[in-house]
Amino acid sequence: MIDRIPGAIVRALLAMLVLAVPSLMLPRGMGDSDQVVAFLGFFAGALIFVEYLAVYPGLIEFRDAPPYNRIRYVTLLLTVTILTAICVKTAHPSPFVLLAQSVGDVLGRVVDVPYSPVRLLTLMLPRDAVPEQIAVVRAAAGMAYLISLVMLGFFVVVLKLFGWPSSNGVFNVWVNLPTFDPTVGGDVVERLERDARMNLSVGFLLPFVLPAIMKVAADVVAPVGLTSPESIIWVVTAWAFVPASLFMRGIAMGRIADMIRDSRRRAREMEDSFLPALSH
Repeated sequence: MIDRIPGAIVRALLAMLVLAVPSLMLPRGMGDSDQVVAFLGFFAGALIFVEYLAVYPGLIEFRDAPPYNRIRYVTLLLTVTILTAICVKTAHPSPFVLLAQSVGDVLGRVVDVPYSPVRLLTLMLPRDAVPEQIAVVRAAAGMAYLISLVMLGFFVVVLKLFGWPSSNGVFNVWVNLPTFDPTVGGDVVERLERDARMNLSVGFLLPFVLPAIMKVAADVVAPVGLTSPESIIWVVTAWAFVPASLFMRGIAMGRIADMIRDSRRRAREMEDSFLPALSH
């Protein structure tokens, strides 16, 4: 357990960094929830520290199957950083801020077509929203959607070219899928394939469904604000990152099902070749 402490500390600090990025980048006065961010950052850091310090798995999947979680973390950090840059409003913006705002504006306009996820997200804004606010949300949505697609494409490349997760040695289903019990239900391969299809379906539909759900919740319960920079950053990040993560999880579970099926096939072939030799 002592050997795990440095890695657990580094991962906890990295998790806290993601939550602190908007507060660090936004000009003073634009972020008004520093105490909430500090509390959430401490909670997330403590959870990650305990998870990676423990020998036995808890909640985090694919803990010992890099670079699955590393890809997700880099994607989340990049999304939050670029979306924060898009929301920054200063008299003398940096070149990075200008580049993020320009690229985001172009992407937002390209994908802002009728019935697209970006169009549905902009419809969440109140009717009295000013054009500048609509442009910021559209640019953030376009950039976040592109980053999520790049994440999925990179993961598929890693899976195909490097044979993930078998390239990391023996894959332990219990450690890397702690919430999946292989002893419950029917055949493991069928359950993995069913879960993979479910994750892929939900991941595809969520960018279209989430804006509608949040719109209904705003009308019935309480308004979902996209007025402050921090609310835009986190709502748009969740809107793009959660579906992409589910899609990535579905691809990973489908890959594991294929690995188990191939292992069973090789075992049957070895058995078939071994039995005739015994008969002679």
